[in-house]
Amino acid sequence: MENKNACFDVGGQALIEGVMMRTPLRMALAVRKKNGDIALEVRNTRPLAKRNRFFGLPVIRGIVNLIDSLIVGWQALSYSASVAFEEEEEKLSNFDMGMAILLALGLFVGLFVALPTFLASLVDRFIVSTFLYNLVEGCIRVGIFLLYLAVISSMKDIRRIFEYHGAEHKAIFTFENGEELKPENAEKFTTFHPRCGTNWLIIVMIVSIFVFSLLGRPGIVGRVITRVLVVPLVAGLAYEAIKLLSRYRDNKLVYWLSLPGLWLQRITTRSPDRSQLEVAFSALKGSLGEERNHVAGKS
Repeated sequence: MENKNACFDVGGQALIEGVMMRTPLRMALAVRKKNGDIALEVRNTRPLAKRNRFFGLPVIRGIVNLIDSLIVGWQALSYSASVAFEEEEEKLSNFDMGMAILLALGLFVGLFVALPTFLASLVDRFIVSTFLYNLVEGCIRVGIFLLYLAVISSMKDIRRIFEYHGAEHKAIFTFENGEELKPENAEKFTTFHPRCGTNWLIIVMIVSIFVFSLLGRPGIVGRVITRVLVVPLVAGLAYEAIKLLSRYRDNKLVYWLSLPGLWLQRITTRSPDRSQLEVAFSALKGSLGEERNHVAGKS
């Protein structure tokens, strides 16, 4: 089926009992309340990469989008928690937001940079090739990531978020295929989407193998520091790879290259029920706003 709306950027994020959808002009947060109603909040916003020509340059835009996604994602999660649990939303100060992001980055560095580097260093003396060493380190990093996902996916609340993640993907597929935006049209679509952030994480780990190979093999402390310093570059390159894969996703080679990320979504997405799809479509319609009159998929 022709993707009539594939050129119109729509992205999203699963929330606590809800979904966030984002287009170039606005963001919509839809959350299922305890009484069964759907709370919808629409905010006019532009991604940071769209506000400045420099921020929109290749690779740079990937770094900027990562920062933007961290900030917006944290705010959206805070909002969804307040609605789902019927608590007053706490307005995070810039300091609180900064500390939260630093904590998340610290966890990332510890689990996915420092730990794999340390474990790989245990076999350092047995590996002559720098590339092969980084390949081993990359495999360890992927293994830790898979273990991390396996652990959190066993938690009931996380499984609910993964179901909303699946609802987000199904709703976007419905829009991209130009169909009427309603849950029954989404049920036939898969929960695996090629532009998912899960794919980006896998590509980050693959790209890091090649980039880290250019850094030589300093001591373990030096390795951790240099890896942390080039993470933004790796993120930017991975973003460009995702854009490229998405553009040519009908190509057989691109399809095979995308498979690891799609397979991983078997963990990070679950089949949603009708009520979760309703939330996803509420967010999608809110994010499209008046643009719904100019693109296919109207309802």
